[in-house]
Amino acid sequence: MHTSSEPAPLPAHPRAPVAPATAPVPPRRIAAAAAAALALALAATAALAAELDRLLTVPSVALQRYAGTWHEIARLPNRFQAQCASEVTATYTPRDDGAVDVVNRCRTQAGTLDEAAGLARPQDDTNAKLTVSFLPPALRWLPFGRGDYWVIALDPAYRWVMVGEPRREFLWVLAREPVLPQDTLESLLGRAREAGFPVERVTLSAQRPPPPTPPK
Repeated sequence: MHTSSEPAPLPAHPRAPVAPATAPVPPRRIAAAAAAALALALAATAALAAELDRLLTVPSVALQRYAGTWHEIARLPNRFQAQCASEVTATYTPRDDGAVDVVNRCRTQAGTLDEAAGLARPQDDTNAKLTVSFLPPALRWLPFGRGDYWVIALDPAYRWVMVGEPRREFLWVLAREPVLPQDTLESLLGRAREAGFPVERVTLSAQRPPPPTPPK
């Protein structure tokens, strides 16, 4: 017991523990972490862009059913067909070696018939992706002068087809008849727009209408 006249000392309070000082993060580590985060963000963006840019084709094409003559209904303008004024057709003939002979014809502004012969080869077993060359036969082995021909929409009855390629620079709508119902054409062009094609540049092809059906 404290008996002195001096005031009793105040009880001592326990001192709160002091947290150890945190060492500063070196600037190099901060820069490395930021660079890694940026790389991951760029990779994710690139993967998303690649997915959106990927052009889908139909599951498969039966070349024997695809064979024959198709009439061009619409196309993206291109320099290879600059001379074509009307009556554009493409005729496909499957070969025994798996390739397809191609003959493109059109009527020029002068009224003459223009014709180009080429060869198409499937890129895989689906026959939905082909490469086409219009070089002379002796030069078709060269690694240039070839174009992609991808079937991106096809009528189950093979009455119409839409053909494009991954760069979205070429697009064709073809049909077995010289005319195609307007609603079908608009539907196909809508699908092409969704796939990234500049359909505002598409031109309609002038075709000679089929002869009238004689009365019975």
